Amino acid sequence: MRILLTTTSYQDTPGRHHELLEQSGHEIVRDRGPLPQSRMLELVGAGGGFDGLLHGDDEITRPVIEAALPRLKALSKYGIGLDSVDVQAATDLKVPVLFTPGVNHTTVAEHTFGLMMMLAKHLQVEANHVKDGRWKRITGTEMAGKTLGILGLGRIGKEVAKRGKAFEMQIIAYDVYWDEPFAQQHGIFRAEAAEDVLRRADVVTLHMNLTDENRRFINKQRIAMMKDTAMVINCSRGGLVDEVDVADACRAGKLAGYGADVLEHEPIKAPHPFQEIDNIVITPHIASRTYESVERQAVMSTENLLRLLAGEKPLAQANEF
Repeated sequence: MRILLTTTSYQDTPGRHHELLEQSGHEIVRDRGPLPQSRMLELVGAGGGFDGLLHGDDEITRPVIEAALPRLKALSKYGIGLDSVDVQAATDLKVPVLFTPGVNHTTVAEHTFGLMMMLAKHLQVEANHVKDGRWKRITGTEMAGKTLGILGLGRIGKEVAKRGKAFEMQIIAYDVYWDEPFAQQHGIFRAEAAEDVLRRADVVTLHMNLTDENRRFINKQRIAMMKDTAMVINCSRGGLVDEVDVADACRAGKLAGYGADVLEHEPIKAPHPFQEIDNIVITPHIASRTYESVERQAVMSTENLLRLLAGEKPLAQANEF
């Protein structure tokens, strides 16, 4: 069988996943994503097509899936978020969508706090001052005693909450699917609405899936509800914020800062409203890119695909038909 592999962190990071894929005996075709729809259409239409796609955040649209049929047997996402995959189209066309829940919550939670510390202590700006030969000292902010607001108390949100308690922060959270035993165990206050979190939190961290309903959830109107000293952290999806509104708020001092590992359109293309603002820190979608997490994701995505191609049940499937 033929498999198309596009995710770069899978290819660039050593680990057991390479052995699994090589020992499968399947033909592997490699490209480097994330790829737009146009390139995906070129690939799936060449060389007789593919039995499986082992992909990252490539644009897996209805036209791509249709072009890959009838040979395509499965889509195996390296990762959790499926907003780049037309899951409804895959379901309509009876193509299994496989994914890797539960593999990166630790490292994304750590990255969330890394961004928080960079903003609270002005670490990026101060480090650049010293490298430039300047000894300019800016007063930072402690996290202890502050209120951490978590929007989305799933696997990653829970890991962030536990770390927030270790920093002696007060935790308020909102999630449609509420885990009351976890909240009670860790002393988390349940907000009745997401806007309640925005009004009360000193730091708001986003751990929601991106949907049509919450696209650009953090916008001018909701920023107006927040404290002027509040920071926003986004290690989820860039589309959850209105980037122009966030840039304006950070520049004007309405937000103390914005730290994110994601952009609405990646990679960044100049000019971008975030580039010249000191209290905005952006990393290039690396929150889950540690050796440990990459191997977990890559092994699970590989096992998902190889099991399905062998006629066995995958470890995790996102759709049913």
